[in-house]
Amino acid sequence: MVISFVVGFGLLGLVPLYWMFTNALETSQDSLSTPPVWFPTHLTLANFHRALQDVPLVQMFLNSLEVTSIIVVGSLLVGSAAAYGFARLRFGGNGPLFSLLLAGIMIPAQVAVVPIFVVMRNLHLINQLPSIWLPGLVNVLLIFLLRQYIMSIPRDLDEAAFMDGAGYFAIWWRVILPLTRPALLAGTVFVAQTYWNDFFWPSVFLSTPSHMTLPVGLVELQSDTGGGAGATVIFAAIALVVLPVMVLMLMCQRWLVRGISLAAGR
Repeated sequence: MVISFVVGFGLLGLVPLYWMFTNALETSQDSLSTPPVWFPTHLTLANFHRALQDVPLVQMFLNSLEVTSIIVVGSLLVGSAAAYGFARLRFGGNGPLFSLLLAGIMIPAQVAVVPIFVVMRNLHLINQLPSIWLPGLVNVLLIFLLRQYIMSIPRDLDEAAFMDGAGYFAIWWRVILPLTRPALLAGTVFVAQTYWNDFFWPSVFLSTPSHMTLPVGLVELQSDTGGGAGATVIFAAIALVVLPVMVLMLMCQRWLVRGISLAAGR
């Protein structure tokens, strides 16, 4: 009974995805028909071709890929190094400093947009991709996740590495990072889907279509045609945005669940 209930809710959650992909592949007449056509018989790829023609979606895809890749790699390196310091190094103010860092989670991103905008303007990075990925290199939630995981690793490994002559950097790079692979993979999925779908920061800093990321490009696609691009074209563009994240989630689902559960359980 419980399994049927869970499966039913799971299938219900797939309805919006099914509706998105079917509308992306059907004609405009079928999408506007009443009652709605749940199983279209006339499928077409013209909507994807139209979406690629109206705005530079390929360039926007590359921009999103560049921003997401840099943030994922950079935030994992910065986050794991910071997490190692908070979890292993003994220095004055470790606890209060970490608590102060966690307090940053409670500050909405909109509060920091003005000072960050001023900094990026002084660096002449407005309407440039670095204005998006530079602030994303420090992810407080990722640091917390990795710190909790590193604290579960026995300190005996650190002491053995010290006896072999390894320093802090060598221990972090050769011992801690390989052992935190599940948490790193979970963090990869978390950070990637967050910044791949992010609309707020790119909409603030980017104004040229060739520099925009995909979420901002969807709005550009609709506004460029005065809202007349057609629902099917919009759905086709949304499908192009959602598909890479879906593939990443399906590929890393096991590691995502394992990493979060292990970190939370310790």
